[in-house]
Amino acid sequence: MEAALATGYRHIDTAAAYGNEREVGEAVRSSGVARDHVFLETKIWISDYGYDETLHGFEKSAGKLGVDQIDLLILHQAMPSAFDKTLEAYRALETLLSEGKVRAIGVSNFMVDPHLAAREGGGDSGGQSDRGNPYFQQREVQAFAAQHEILTQAWSPIGGIYVLPGGQPRQHP
Repeated sequence: MEAALATGYRHIDTAAAYGNEREVGEAVRSSGVARDHVFLETKIWISDYGYDETLHGFEKSAGKLGVDQIDLLILHQAMPSAFDKTLEAYRALETLLSEGKVRAIGVSNFMVDPHLAAREGGGDSGGQSDRGNPYFQQREVQAFAAQHEILTQAWSPIGGIYVLPGGQPRQHP
């Protein structure tokens, strides 16, 4: 992290599920780069879905990162088995946005139907985003996003390590 910041990286993507928020926060603080020059993004994991649970998830992530405000807070994935908790979690994101505790909110790994379609007309999107990848472009999600003014962000845009059947990692070129 420190080498990335020294090289000029300014958008840092982490998540509660990655288990590295504390280390990311420490690296940002020790880097000498002003906090307002680093865009911190993190994600709420499904174990913190539900309205109050998501507010608590924000507090845990902000505490580990050592910040009062997170630049982008997103739901890591939909939880189809309890989608009502997913919607409540999104409502909590809207609350955090309105309180200024986050600068932008969004979702990750959501499909158009039923996940994104369920948000239609469901309140302020707050710059909602979903994520794409050169190897998994999700054209239906991109079309829906464009139609509803949802920004799309790439994940692993220059490749990355993927686990293949049998547990063997493979690096994309």
